[in-house]
Amino acid sequence: MMKFGLLTAILDGWTYEEAVDIAAEMGFACLEVACWPAGKAERRYAGVSHIDCQRVLTDDTYAKHVMDYAAKKNITISSLAFYPNTMDGNLSKREAAISHLKDVIRASGKLGVGMVTTFIGRDQYKTVDENIALFKEIWPGLIALAEECGVKVAIENCPMLFGADQWPGGQNLMCTPAIYRRLFEIIPSKNFGLNFDPSHYVWQQLDYCKTIRDFADRIFHIHFKDIKLYPEKLAEVGVLAYPLEYMSPKLPGLGDVDWGSFVSALHDIRFDGCAVIEVEDKAFEGSREDVLKSIRLSKRYLDNYLI
Repeated sequence: MMKFGLLTAILDGWTYEEAVDIAAEMGFACLEVACWPAGKAERRYAGVSHIDCQRVLTDDTYAKHVMDYAAKKNITISSLAFYPNTMDGNLSKREAAISHLKDVIRASGKLGVGMVTTFIGRDQYKTVDENIALFKEIWPGLIALAEECGVKVAIENCPMLFGADQWPGGQNLMCTPAIYRRLFEIIPSKNFGLNFDPSHYVWQQLDYCKTIRDFADRIFHIHFKDIKLYPEKLAEVGVLAYPLEYMSPKLPGLGDVDWGSFVSALHDIRFDGCAVIEVEDKAFEGSREDVLKSIRLSKRYLDNYLI
């Protein structure tokens, strides 16, 4: 039976302990914990750090506290989350992202979490084939490290193409079934899989249920997020416009994902991992209470399918 939880990135400004408390009070079973390095966020919902991975690696008392506090509240840590661009065309940014991702992998192994959720990344100015060549240089070593640490790496399928700053190719290569197949052929490791989010398929006109069934052995982790496609806006700007010109991320149930079909597909493959709500809805960003309300509403809606 899958475990139902929350990605903590939406709880920016709350401590790790407060995030665990909120999850426990709301009846969640697990948390995907945001683990960005300390510093200013480069984009919305990034830059949040509820677990300091470098401290985990150097401070055994802190590492024990992290796991003990979650266990005390009957919360499982589903994954350590860090979503950078490890193939950024800016080499200093690329190196920093890779270095921290290695620390996150090592910390996940030390804590016994055994999962890291992340992006492949992409040089947005290079072709798919050029990016696959870059993937061959960067990612075999990262997956080898994950294998050594007993950690699975689950890649979210978000294209990271929303507006002008990510044009033309987006900042995450692993976003379609055709590309999944190519990358899994290059790295066939059982520690390399997907953190699958159906919302990114809505505007790409892809079939999320087919992907669940076709890649059943590679589905390591799930994101519950919705997207609303606006046909009247699409009719004005067309599919070559920046995606945010004709769609927007929404809470589960407020967009166009068919949640009954999606959860049914997860049951079809007997998915028994962790599935977490990812909140990215601008309509619920006005205050802390709005954030908490967005989580409660999302859980109330998805409870209809998961309990």
